Amino acid sequence: MFNKILVANRGEIACRVFRTAQKMGIATVAVYSDADQNALHTEKADEAVGIGPAPSSESYLVIDNILAACKQTGADAVHPGYGFLSENKEFSEALSAEGIVFIGPNTRAIEAMGDKIESKKIAQKAGVNTIPGYTGVIEDAGKAVSIANDIGYPVMLKASAGGGGKGMRVAYDDRECLDGFERASNEARSSFGDDRVFVEKFIEQPRHIEIQIIADSQGKVLYLGERECSIQRRHQKVIEEAPSVFIDPDTRRAMGEQAVSLAKAVDYQSAGTVEFIVDTDKNFFFLEMNTRLQVEHPVTEMVTGLDLVELMIRIAAGEVLTMDQRDVHLSGWAVETRVYAEDPARGFLPSTGRLIRYQPPQQSARIRVDTGVFEGGEVSMYYDPMVAKLITHGGTRKEAIGYMRQALNQYYIRGISHNIGFLNSLMAHPRFMEGDLSTNFISDEYPEGYSDPGIDDSNSAMFVVSAGTIHHVHWLRANRISGRTPRAGSEKQTLDRVVVMGNDYHPIKIIPVAHGYDVIYRGRTYRVTTDWSIGRPLFSALINGDEVCMQIEPEGVKYRMIYDGVVVSVMVLTNKGAELNHHMLVKAPPDLSKFLLSPMPGLLVQLKAREGDQIKDGEELAVVEAMKMENVLRAPQDVVVEKILCQEGDSLVVDQPILRFE
Repeated sequence: MFNKILVANRGEIACRVFRTAQKMGIATVAVYSDADQNALHTEKADEAVGIGPAPSSESYLVIDNILAACKQTGADAVHPGYGFLSENKEFSEALSAEGIVFIGPNTRAIEAMGDKIESKKIAQKAGVNTIPGYTGVIEDAGKAVSIANDIGYPVMLKASAGGGGKGMRVAYDDRECLDGFERASNEARSSFGDDRVFVEKFIEQPRHIEIQIIADSQGKVLYLGERECSIQRRHQKVIEEAPSVFIDPDTRRAMGEQAVSLAKAVDYQSAGTVEFIVDTDKNFFFLEMNTRLQVEHPVTEMVTGLDLVELMIRIAAGEVLTMDQRDVHLSGWAVETRVYAEDPARGFLPSTGRLIRYQPPQQSARIRVDTGVFEGGEVSMYYDPMVAKLITHGGTRKEAIGYMRQALNQYYIRGISHNIGFLNSLMAHPRFMEGDLSTNFISDEYPEGYSDPGIDDSNSAMFVVSAGTIHHVHWLRANRISGRTPRAGSEKQTLDRVVVMGNDYHPIKIIPVAHGYDVIYRGRTYRVTTDWSIGRPLFSALINGDEVCMQIEPEGVKYRMIYDGVVVSVMVLTNKGAELNHHMLVKAPPDLSKFLLSPMPGLLVQLKAREGDQIKDGEELAVVEAMKMENVLRAPQDVVVEKILCQEGDSLVVDQPILRFE
């Protein structure tokens, strides 16, 4: 077994690998860029070594720097995590030349499966179902259009060396194909240093289902069930679960056996994932093979009871698998959501900054949090904006989803924008609850993007009753401080209050009882049992026996409350105060329609307008790059450019004006 493992990665996956290595009694080494010097993963390791400036191209992607860190610390093995150098053949070879073990597959498998064109050819020879397409190198956009017409629209343009949703575009006509080829090529060049793009048929209403495999050096390959990864946005997975509600035992077996055949065709060893597209008739087609640990591996661990990182380490150390396929059993259901630093209200654009408050839900047998951040830490513009992976496990899918909704309500983050409200909306969506999924789910159900769903009859009572209780605790404290606390036995038994949410006024009565309050609302009595005290950001209570957890913050005379993804601003007033509040004027927001604002922090890579230009509605104005993804900014209507306020190459902050219109 190894003495010391260096993890050539950062964030939550580095922390995840350290956890298993330390459980096994193996010393650990972290590497960090200048931006990550005080990051959580550097604290979780036994040693930490700096490897260069903040950009990953000057630190985490520099093989010589990783090798130097290995030599400096005496690490005899390297786990690459995912991303960065995890599927880099040259990195594996460089480690081997220095006598350092790469905890992953052999270089042949990495090279063959890392090239989507070559991997498709190998899959065909191994008897794996493949999607119709063109696997040759496409020289230019015109050639891509010609091929697309031969295959038939819609088509998917994909970077040969791609992954993580980068370098992928769907095209439904020639115009989209021309534009998609340029975007996919640019993103592929920026992210992978390889701008080759290929074309294949795009299967509509597909499910994205993948098979986890594990293989040792003696040729034993097992499949560990499937993961459903159909809930995606811009080809990035948002929710994963295991098993899939759609896959029956026969289909699972057929997919698993094809995944095993592909792994054997390249002498695979270590953990890997074979991804498939599955149509509505359960026909499945090979998509790609990831020769590394997947972001979503925890859901497989939760339902199999296996530690995939431990298996990877043991296989890399020369140990063989002691179990057989008949020993693999799936128990219960697991769901994973990816918590990102992004702003759903701004089209899910990345958010950077300091985590002023960070309180994840408490971990248990039902709830797991894999994170790489901490309160007071930074979410950097240089790396992927993932904050954490939240995983829940239950005896059934319904239970696992219920635990996830509770955990999301408890996830408290301030200082950056995040997608927790959107995740809660997905969890509560009737179509998701029914398991009616496809990779088009988000575009179908959120065609205008995500916005706060607002209050309805299903949650209004919880907000009203909780707000009344919270305000009453504040009111009691204010009375004690002012000396107005009534003598015991002389206090009023019933207090009349009005909860104001937006333009709606909700009269309630509050009656103190043992361990809580009775709140009478719309003729119904709600028994609230809670020990909540002022200053705690989470209001936890039993309301008529149901567990409720809300996030609460004072905002002047109001309270900002968050529950099930809904954000409301609430006031609790006396009857007289409510009467006077009707006369308060509302301040109009400033008019920003004359400006093109940057919706995210990023780099202005293209500016396609000049002063005096007459621009049509929808015409491209600028391209801002953030997290290596190009974001096109278009004219919101017919406009005339009055003044250019930024230049290409400028670094932009959120809402920074780029252009002013006449």
